[in-house]
Amino acid sequence: MSDSHGIGSSRVSATITAKGAELVSLKDAGGDELLWQAGPEWPRHAPVLFPIVGKLAGDALRHDGAVYRMTQHGFARDAAFVWEERSASRATLSLSDSPATRAIYPFPFRLTLAYAAEDAVLSVAATVANPGDAPLPFCLGAHPGFRWPLVDGVAKSDHVIVFDAEETGPRLLIEGGLLGAEGPAPIEGRVMRLSEELFAADAVVLPAARSSSARYAALGPDGAELRALTVSWDGYDDLGVWSKPGGAPFLCIEPWRGMASPVGWDGDFVDKPGVVLLAPGEERSFVWRVEV
Repeated sequence: MSDSHGIGSSRVSATITAKGAELVSLKDAGGDELLWQAGPEWPRHAPVLFPIVGKLAGDALRHDGAVYRMTQHGFARDAAFVWEERSASRATLSLSDSPATRAIYPFPFRLTLAYAAEDAVLSVAATVANPGDAPLPFCLGAHPGFRWPLVDGVAKSDHVIVFDAEETGPRLLIEGGLLGAEGPAPIEGRVMRLSEELFAADAVVLPAARSSSARYAALGPDGAELRALTVSWDGYDDLGVWSKPGGAPFLCIEPWRGMASPVGWDGDFVDKPGVVLLAPGEERSFVWRVEV
């Protein structure tokens, strides 16, 4: 069975791979590629973050007195998912616990990713299910990287993100991959003006974001949009915006449920700030979309 599958509509097309259930291509009706195509700056496209987002202190997941090694963003992004559905406009993949996962994450789980293309929108629904008999702790995140600049020849600083609500809360600063002190968010009302300098100290982390969508746009000399895409989400609470420091040509807009551990916190994973606890037999879905 092929390790990738393409889906599409009249206005958007996408390719998904079985490795990591990762989106690896996103094109508009004209065939222009909008997704970062991997490279030495960052070898991924749009990884699925599970069962953690960001880092744990010392890469250690602690549970019931035992310590398990869990590296940044978790294992799902490198796991082999199973195809559940493949059609012209939909693709669904799943990952379940195994002896390999239980050796680093001692919980039964099932994670399903459902991609659908309709009109100008690609939607990505992630569903986490707990088939076990004890609460399932997890965090979940999307990490799509888009071209930056979005239009060739447009300066990176002539791009903005416009949120659908005023983001008046703080930014959490990153210290050694963990969440540190609060700082002012680089947002004026609803507008984040993009620059490479924004990411000199890692991602812009917005906890408990008020918005449920963000429009990423390349602007012309008169301020008019030359090209834009809108990322929206349901079920995710937090947001990260990231590019690798040093001029990497991509921008990630990342809806998250849960974040890295705070500096100084190193407790049991079930007590981790921001973790979701899913009751036995329960499942929960989280959706993000991109409109091109």
